[in-house]
Amino acid sequence: MKLLLGLMWLLHWLPLPVLGRLGVAVGTVLFYVLRMRREITLTNLRICLPERSEGERRRIARQHFQSYARSVLERSVLWWGSESRLRRLIHVEPAIPHKEVSSGPVIFLCPHFVNLDVAGVALALEMSGCSIYMRQRNPVFDEALRKGRDRFHPQKLLARQEGVKPIIRAMREGLPFFMLPDMDFGPKDTEFVPFFGMPAATLTAPARIAAATRAQVIPVIATYLPNYRGWKVRFYPALEDFPGTDMLEATRRMNAFIEERILEATPEYFWTHKRFKTRPPGMPSLYKQ
Repeated sequence: MKLLLGLMWLLHWLPLPVLGRLGVAVGTVLFYVLRMRREITLTNLRICLPERSEGERRRIARQHFQSYARSVLERSVLWWGSESRLRRLIHVEPAIPHKEVSSGPVIFLCPHFVNLDVAGVALALEMSGCSIYMRQRNPVFDEALRKGRDRFHPQKLLARQEGVKPIIRAMREGLPFFMLPDMDFGPKDTEFVPFFGMPAATLTAPARIAAATRAQVIPVIATYLPNYRGWKVRFYPALEDFPGTDMLEATRRMNAFIEERILEATPEYFWTHKRFKTRPPGMPSLYKQ
């Protein structure tokens, strides 16, 4: 692992267009080599984009592998690039919402696009925050990941197993919560909510935490700029009247928002994850493996 991290450190010296093109080449190879992940991706695309042809879905899947491989190699820039270089490459629109953060609790809702770490760095360049963290099995990689997230402003990383109380406590101390709302973590604390028309086990925590803290919920999504020029980090207006009085309806609204953003940058969503792994009682698995 130390050798791999050393290689990544060397990669961060490359110009971003060179690093990005290298990522595309690696992703192209992985699309053909990683058969199981390719089939998961294509299954997800068949469920979510049934109106597209199989050829179109296969093209999107290949582009996804390319985008994902790029994001892994370009993480070297996020971990070791200078502050001035990151500020030059990360284009924030319309602006970091300092006013909203200073006025009360904030949840930054960041769906699983491949460049979600770029959104985290854009915020870490400006402020401290808190987020859920899953300890990595390899201690060397775990330390590198923590240092990469912590090098501009201190970030409070909380274990998922601890539940929502530490999150609420940190938010009441003035830290915004950077939340990833759209993976399948099993049936606990979830509801089956439509995602592109298919029931998907979806965390209700965004709505419940927003209700408990009266937080503004501000979506943020990072995507690639064209021609390997860097990344765009877009902060959307706070979700109106969120969550309201109906937690299930609020969760539906959240999924609908994510769907809209996926259609704007389809290959960059995290399609290799088994988003529909947890099924309603009595319903068969959608995946072959």
